Amino acid sequence: MINQFRTLNPINLLILFAYTFFMRMAIFIDLPPKLNFEFLEPYVKFFVQIPIQNNFSPSVNIFFAAILVYVQALVFNRIVNNHGLLNKPGYLPALLYISSTSLFMPFLVLSPPLICNFLLIWIMDKFLKVGKTPNAIMLMFDIGMIIAIGSLIYFPFIIMLLMLWLSLMLYRSFNWREWVSGLIGFLTIFFFLAVFYYWHDDIRIFYKIWLPLTNKFPSVFELHYKDYLVLLPVLVMMVLAMIQLRENFFRSFISTRKAFQMLFFMFLLAALSFYIKPDFRISHFLMCVPPGAVLLAYYFSNASKRWFYESLFLVFILTIQYFLFV
Repeated sequence: MINQFRTLNPINLLILFAYTFFMRMAIFIDLPPKLNFEFLEPYVKFFVQIPIQNNFSPSVNIFFAAILVYVQALVFNRIVNNHGLLNKPGYLPALLYISSTSLFMPFLVLSPPLICNFLLIWIMDKFLKVGKTPNAIMLMFDIGMIIAIGSLIYFPFIIMLLMLWLSLMLYRSFNWREWVSGLIGFLTIFFFLAVFYYWHDDIRIFYKIWLPLTNKFPSVFELHYKDYLVLLPVLVMMVLAMIQLRENFFRSFISTRKAFQMLFFMFLLAALSFYIKPDFRISHFLMCVPPGAVLLAYYFSNASKRWFYESLFLVFILTIQYFLFV
């Protein structure tokens, strides 16, 4: 299957579409009785009324989630290919993206992190352009605004603000205008939000928006290891990808090296930002999928022993399906 997606064969689009629903077969067979979907954070719904929470039946909810994942996968695939992060263009990024968004049952339904992945993929594209533009001021301003919009949908998305300065340190020499422009773009969106609360004499509510940022990072984790056994094939593939990346690191273009460093920091920040959300859910880790899927695609793009990488991918898929059904 991996060999099939190493090329840009148009038939792969149809296979990917069928594969997206195949990976959701378990939840379609055993539909949950009810699924709630809240599109915006409570502090935004105060002045934007979108009655969408209980309007979707479980089957419609899962169907639209599958369509969103498929569209995201194609956009993600195009961005990875356009920036030359793999040996040659193909549909491996889309394949690994769809596979990774099927790891856990909460990943298969509509959720704010799933919506935010559109924005995360968008800013990933923009971050990869930072080193290719002569002046990054407007680019950083746009990224700041996108991060602010993402924070209105899912507040932990605000952690991506740190990526503004991490990417600048990786790609560019110091220019204070570039370092400030991203923050100004972010504050532009929240300025209008603050004005709205001020007009309605609810400025205290605006202050409360930022309280989750003061949460302490948990020192004790309650993990049920059986729920995360599905990640074992992922960890194996990640380790193999790291080894492959290390071997090729200094033989790669400088822009490719910096791109993978940037994606590593993005993956790390997306994973660690779970503590910002008081009612944390596992669907949060959907934000780790875009940067993680690039690394997985890199391994399968460079792997040479066909019997091994095809078997490894098959084990990965069978493990996902087993835990979804069981």
